[in-house]
Amino acid sequence: MTSDSAALDFADRRTVAQIVLGFAVAGLVVYLLVDFVGTADVVAGLLRADPGWMALACVSTALCLTAWGKAWQIVLGVAGIDESFSRLVVTYYAATFANYVTPLGQAGGEPFIAYVLSRDTEASYQDSLASVVTADLLNLFPFVTFAGVGFAALLYGSSLPEAIEPLAGGLVVLSVGVPVVAAVGWRFRKRLGKALLDAVAPLASRTPRVSLVGLRERLRETEQAFQRIARDRRALVQALLFSYVGWVFFALPLYFSAQAIGADLTLLLVFFVVPASTLAGLVPSPGGSGAVETALVVLLVALTSVGQTDATVVAILYRVASYVFALVLGGAAALYVLKRN
Repeated sequence: MTSDSAALDFADRRTVAQIVLGFAVAGLVVYLLVDFVGTADVVAGLLRADPGWMALACVSTALCLTAWGKAWQIVLGVAGIDESFSRLVVTYYAATFANYVTPLGQAGGEPFIAYVLSRDTEASYQDSLASVVTADLLNLFPFVTFAGVGFAALLYGSSLPEAIEPLAGGLVVLSVGVPVVAAVGWRFRKRLGKALLDAVAPLASRTPRVSLVGLRERLRETEQAFQRIARDRRALVQALLFSYVGWVFFALPLYFSAQAIGADLTLLLVFFVVPASTLAGLVPSPGGSGAVETALVVLLVALTSVGQTDATVVAILYRVASYVFALVLGGAAALYVLKRN
């Protein structure tokens, strides 16, 4: 698939319908969750939330995206693409919006994000894709660190309920499995590239829209982009630092949301709950909507003394600050990027 076709796929009616359906299903799940807990109590909890703490939560989300945008800039710089941070961070916000509204965007939105980046900067699609994938892989390090520290603390305190053990196991598998798969994929990239060409060959013989020569050249250029990035280890360390900073600000809105209603939630627990809840983001709904809120409620009730009502309120407030606010910010950025292009 070419970068232009990726954009068309995102803009076509079928994708729009999937997005609308995804939000509708997610809204229904949240409604059923609130109805189960008690609508009146949840609404009362939302109304008593301290606006000051919620403002801090929103600022934290903006700082998170900004830090990850900086990591993006560093990785792009290694690939030879020099863009001002003020311009690139807006592009990152816009790409985040596209990723957050697309079903399963969190599980594989890199190709479309690379398309947005290549159209809004001087970067080629191959350099963009290599930088986006590299930045996402760097984000796995803080994911593993925070999840691992929180998981170890819970085990040390013997406070990991049996019902949470499968989720914790999945978190460990994901945090270890993805880097292993990435390493194996890179080690055998030649064989994987040949397998891809062999798989596409029958299609290429039937339509002029798919070219084996063009695909082979794109694979070669993408590999060269990854190699250029991998050689500058100092820059990768700098990008990794901003990835860690971004993850801290990504998790803090949950703590601020709890403070907004006076719920007792420690930072150590937050750094476990947030990565654990991201597993629910792999469901086929925009940004994991519906599933993430439910997972947060289950985790908070199981791991803390917070009741169901307060846990539901905290989960909703967190998603408003970390997801809805990001959509608004990213949507505004997307409109600006379209205008300047």
